[in-house]
Amino acid sequence: MPENHPIGIFDSGIGGLTVFRSIAEQLPGYDYVYLGDNSRAPYGNRSFNTIHQYTWECVQWLFKQGCPLVILACNTASAKALRTIQQKDMKALDASKRVLGVIRPTAEVIGDFSSTKNIGVLGTVGTVRSESYPIEIQKFFPELKVYQQACPLWVPLVESGEYEKPGSDYFIQEYLDQLMAQSPDIDTILLACTHYPLLQHKIKAHLPDNINVIAQGDIVAKSLADYLQRHPELEQKLSKTGKREFYTTTDDTAEFDHHASRFFAAPVKSSFVSVTEFSCK
Repeated sequence: MPENHPIGIFDSGIGGLTVFRSIAEQLPGYDYVYLGDNSRAPYGNRSFNTIHQYTWECVQWLFKQGCPLVILACNTASAKALRTIQQKDMKALDASKRVLGVIRPTAEVIGDFSSTKNIGVLGTVGTVRSESYPIEIQKFFPELKVYQQACPLWVPLVESGEYEKPGSDYFIQEYLDQLMAQSPDIDTILLACTHYPLLQHKIKAHLPDNINVIAQGDIVAKSLADYLQRHPELEQKLSKTGKREFYTTTDDTAEFDHHASRFFAAPVKSSFVSVTEFSCK
């Protein structure tokens, strides 16, 4: 095994960098490897089997980089691939390796933000259709009512950089209106896509002041810190030099770096990795 044992962070593109940013801020001493599968993004509208295949390929690549722990910083991958990876695929590998997602940590605390016990969830088509959030939230807060709204145009708006322009407000308002029409008692809205924090200021501007808008980055980072504290056998394996590496499956690394720097709130310099290097064997 390589002496370097970083934490792997995976996303279908660049959205997971909002989660990585929070993790790196709260746990700055660890080494990290980020992989964005940009050449095959977006995952949101793909089939279950395709999402699982792509996600598992990327997880295995991160394992080969020496990562004993991989975080799926992608709601779609967490919703549609994580369970199969944990319960089936991992059985053939080193039992000490771990793959974690972003849905369960969020479900464990989201009810604490609501007074009315009415929660809204904004996500991709794939995440919403999976019903993962209502299922997981009910395990921890059975009294909560969960309303979902898919926002298929938001990721393209963010990735194209058009979200800052006035025209994006129409599409933001449209999906918020559809969500709020489901219940006037919603007082907490979860941004269940890692792209959406870049829209958070605009989303808040289109909502009453009493509605909480919750991004996942800090929640996932705190959950990871707690997980490492509870699993010292894993934590002690992790290398701690503060090194951060970025990889993307698009050969236009300059374009990736340009957009990624906005998500990560710091300069990003990435390297290209071809999907031909991936294998599900």
